[in-house]
Amino acid sequence: MTPLSCRIFGHDYGFAADGRTMRWSCVRGCGAGGSKEYDSADQARCYARAFDRKDTDDLGRRAPLLGLFPLRMARAMRKRVEGRRRQA
Repeated sequence: MTPLSCRIFGHDYGFAADGRTMRWSCVRGCGAGGSKEYDSADQARCYARAFDRKDTDDLGRRAPLLGLFPLRMARAMRKRVEGRRRQA
């Protein structure tokens, strides 16, 4: 049976490369997942690394212009203050 969180929010996949094969599975342990074979192990690693990124990993760096504009400004101000402290 699928966990309630997967039914409401969808699966939370984690990706990993095993040689030329990229595998993914739901980190909530519901059993959903799969695999895909690539031409080389480098390609499989590259895709696994790219797909394994979460949108929240760099939330302040690439925030949408209007919706998270205050977060982007706070991050810029924090960097500016830290830069001044290093110079002093």
